[in-house]
Amino acid sequence: MTNPMIHQPAEWDRHSACWLAWPSHGHLWQENLASAQTEFAALCLAIAEDGGEDLDLLVQDDVAEAQARAALAPVLGQVRFHRVPVGDIWLRDTAPIFVKAGGALQAACFRFNGWGGKYVLPGDDQVAPRVAALSGLPSRVHAWILEGGSVEADGEGTLLTTRQCLLNPNRNPGLDQAALEAALRKDLGAEKVLWLDEGLINDHTDGHIDTLARFVAPGVVVCMEARDAGDPNAATLARLASDLEAMTDARGRKLKVLRIPSPGALENEDGELMPASYVNFYIGNRSVVVPTYGTPHDEAAVAALAPLFPGRRVVGRSARAILSGGGAFHCITQQQPEVL
Repeated sequence: MTNPMIHQPAEWDRHSACWLAWPSHGHLWQENLASAQTEFAALCLAIAEDGGEDLDLLVQDDVAEAQARAALAPVLGQVRFHRVPVGDIWLRDTAPIFVKAGGALQAACFRFNGWGGKYVLPGDDQVAPRVAALSGLPSRVHAWILEGGSVEADGEGTLLTTRQCLLNPNRNPGLDQAALEAALRKDLGAEKVLWLDEGLINDHTDGHIDTLARFVAPGVVVCMEARDAGDPNAATLARLASDLEAMTDARGRKLKVLRIPSPGALENEDGELMPASYVNFYIGNRSVVVPTYGTPHDEAAVAALAPLFPGRRVVGRSARAILSGGGAFHCITQQQPEVL
């Protein structure tokens, strides 16, 4: 049964802050660390500048804070620094999901097991309760595993997710689809859960929805389509769009599905395909920041998204180095909604 007290706001609702963590683990990022820090800073500036929104930034130590302060100098007055140990920067998945409970804001903390045990890093399983405590908000701890990037809310009771992730036995082996829907209704206030099948090739998150399809307005979803003949995700993207077009949301509306280009085949230095996605954007108060990768489709993707966010400037920023860690801008941000 849906919990009438719980409501997950849409990302385009106003935020009081955005939570992030400064990239500083050299053993993880190796030769990409400096470039990832540069891209991270550009994302932060795009979110905060022109009175956008405040940033709550987790830093590991004095060195990391000094680096962050220097890189974020133009918006330093909008940054709060917190000394919190993290395994890595993927706060979309490790931080709480902020929900409204009876009109008040609450931090929903779920268990985290390193994306099904693939990347278990010290501190990551404690990020949610630590961020919740820092936020000063009441928190509710849930016993099952859920990553924020695996669910996409329209703010009106509809939730998008994938079977590849949520039904994966490496997450909640004792919960079937019906049980997971019940948990999403109870803990996130979902009225209707829409299930897609699988995600991009080599996505270590097992098909997170935030690399596949995003709500841009109630009843309106954006996804990608292959523009290159050799796009290795072409069949998956076509099937996904077709499935979305057959769905209706919690209000009974048939989904309007808009398609933007896919980045196409993007490989790392070892020749391995990376899960590059233009829909892994972050919707801030004043800006929508779209990850770009240096492909011929960057400009077309940003241009296609621009008219979908009236009142916000839509900007592309490089995320090639951040992608070397497995994700992009949405994966490293977690918005804290504003309570009016």
